[in-house]
Amino acid sequence: MTTAGASLGRRGALVLLAATALTACAPRRSASTPLIDLFAAASLREVLDAAAAEHQQQTGRIVRATYAGSAKLARQIAQGAPADLFISADERWMDWLSQRGLVDTSAQRRLAGNALVLVAPVSASGDPVDLSSPADFIDRLGEGRLAIADSSIPAGRYGEQALARLNLWSGVKDRRAPGDDVRAALSLVAREEVPLGLVYATDARAEPRVRVVASFPPSSHDPIVYPGAPVRRRDGAGDPAAAQAFLDMLAGAEGQALFRRFGFAPAQT
Repeated sequence: MTTAGASLGRRGALVLLAATALTACAPRRSASTPLIDLFAAASLREVLDAAAAEHQQQTGRIVRATYAGSAKLARQIAQGAPADLFISADERWMDWLSQRGLVDTSAQRRLAGNALVLVAPVSASGDPVDLSSPADFIDRLGEGRLAIADSSIPAGRYGEQALARLNLWSGVKDRRAPGDDVRAALSLVAREEVPLGLVYATDARAEPRVRVVASFPPSSHDPIVYPGAPVRRRDGAGDPAAAQAFLDMLAGAEGQALFRRFGFAPAQT
C-alpha cells in the first residue's frame, strides 16, 4: 500500500470510528425508553428545554426538540418529518395541519400566551419609544431597519398587525430586516446590526444584550396563543401515548408553573 493509500485508510477508519461513536451516543427509540420528537416554535426554547429535562428525570422519556418558525415546522411535518408533538406560536398553523389530518385535534391543548415588545441593544441610549407617535418611532429607527420575523411566521404576523393598528406600518414596511423566526430577529438586535426589533416579551427576557423600549397594547394584535397537539405520523413510528403524556404535563400544574417562571402568560381559553 502506498503512503497516500495508508493515509486514506487511516482517515477512513477514523471517520468510521467517529460516526460509530456519534451513533452510539444519539438517543434511540426503544420500548422501555420512548423518544419523543418535539417540533416547537423558536420562542419556546428555554421553557421547553426545562420541561423536557424535568420530564426525563421523572419518567425516563427523552424529548428531542427541534425549534424553528411555526410555518417552517408545519410544512416539514406535512412533508413527512418525524415529529410526535407540535407546538405552534399560533392556531393558524395548527389548523393548517389539522385540515390535512396530520394532528390529533381532540387532544389539542392551549398552553400559554405572550406579549409583543420593541427592543433595542442594551448599549443604546434614549428614552422609551412612544408607540402613539409615528415620528418618535421613525426617529429612533434612524437610518437603520426594524428586525421582525417574516410575515409567514406568527411573530411577524402579530407584529405587522400591531404596527398597522398603531399607524406605524407605512413608515417601516420597506425598512424591515426579516428573520426566519423571532429568535433570528432578536439576534439582529443583540448583535447591534439594527437599532430596533419586534419580538415576544419572553424573547427579550431571555436575551441580556437587549432591553425593552416599548410594549405593544394587547388590543393592537390578535391574542398570542401557543397550542400543542400530537402529530399523526405517516411512518407509523413513535409513541403517541408518550407524546400525549408530555403534552398533558405541559398543560398541567407543573408545566404551567414552568411557563410562568419563564415569563409566559396564561393561555386565553
